[in-house]
Amino acid sequence: MSIKGKACIAGIYEHPTRRADGISSAQLHAEVALGALKDAGLSLSDVDGFFCSADAPGFGGMTMAEYIGLNRLRHMDSTETGGSSYMLHVNHAAQAIAAGHCDVALVTLADRPLAAGGGTGLTGIDLRHMPDLPFLAPVPMAPLYAYAMAARRHMHEYGTTPEQLAWVKVAASHHAQHNPHALLRKVITVDDVLASPLVADPLRRMDCCVMTDGGGAVIVTRPEIARELGRPIVKVLGAGEAIKHTHGGRIDLTYTAGVQSGAAAFEEAGVKPAHIRYASLYDSFTITVILQLEDLGFCAKGEGGRFVADGNLISGVGQLPFNTDGGGLCSNHPGNKGGMTKILEAVRQCRGEAHPAVQVPDCELVLAHGTGGSLATYHVAGTLILGRE
Repeated sequence: MSIKGKACIAGIYEHPTRRADGISSAQLHAEVALGALKDAGLSLSDVDGFFCSADAPGFGGMTMAEYIGLNRLRHMDSTETGGSSYMLHVNHAAQAIAAGHCDVALVTLADRPLAAGGGTGLTGIDLRHMPDLPFLAPVPMAPLYAYAMAARRHMHEYGTTPEQLAWVKVAASHHAQHNPHALLRKVITVDDVLASPLVADPLRRMDCCVMTDGGGAVIVTRPEIARELGRPIVKVLGAGEAIKHTHGGRIDLTYTAGVQSGAAAFEEAGVKPAHIRYASLYDSFTITVILQLEDLGFCAKGEGGRFVADGNLISGVGQLPFNTDGGGLCSNHPGNKGGMTKILEAVRQCRGEAHPAVQVPDCELVLAHGTGGSLATYHVAGTLILGRE
């Protein structure tokens, strides 16, 4: 069943906090839910579908339904794929709506690893019983090392340079200066990135995303409902999801599962990368963006470094504006899961509601893409193509 045009994103909300001292995870989920419903012009009593991941406390969706006050639920999904979970949730919500299982779906993310004193792990994910743990235990498991391996391999294969990686961070900083909630608002240069401390060769501190608390929510509805709400209508035109794993150690680090998820999303939407006016790309590290640009078809394999150079990702300057809220590199990476915020800024751009300094003119077709897991081990990619009616 195709979901093309069968569901719309009718409401969005991003929590303004970047450190949630004194706010519980459950309260964050409730606040982002109410914020998105208010944006859509709907109420809790309208929601009959709920989608959340392992960051939802207690029994996940069951607990949050009670806490938030979702009394009319007839469909629920707690898919967990790390940072890409929310692309999959929007896809699954659109599928459920198209199949008649629900009419108004709520998707929430909320977490507080900083306030809770946590590290880079994902809340609700128990890594102690992974079948591959005995083989990984002798090796440092911080995500940084895995992404550094992917970056170094890309450099070896294609001649990608540290300066090209740095341009991704520079573009994000040019956008973050206009976001009052961004954690890092200072505009930086390539030299600034290269002067930051080396943390895992070849990645430097400024090649890495921020860590924050916070969250966000999305309301997905039937088109007939969306048209009654008086808000700009953003249709879900295509979606794709795919998994990549290590194949027992026989892994090619130069590509991601986005090769499959992107192709599926573009095919369903009936459009090509050249038609996309704006791209929200998962930016856990600068290399993540370069790989995604190649895998989604915005440039040829190996050309990502050259594609991002000289400000090509900066709104009003380059060919493909990306992450105009500052993204995970500068603004927000709530609960170490950046997929939700990618959807939110893509919807803002499609509505024409991004900051005027970074709003892309005639932004009728946008892409949001997330990667959950680790590029150097196993991960799931999710891609959404959204369009303004």
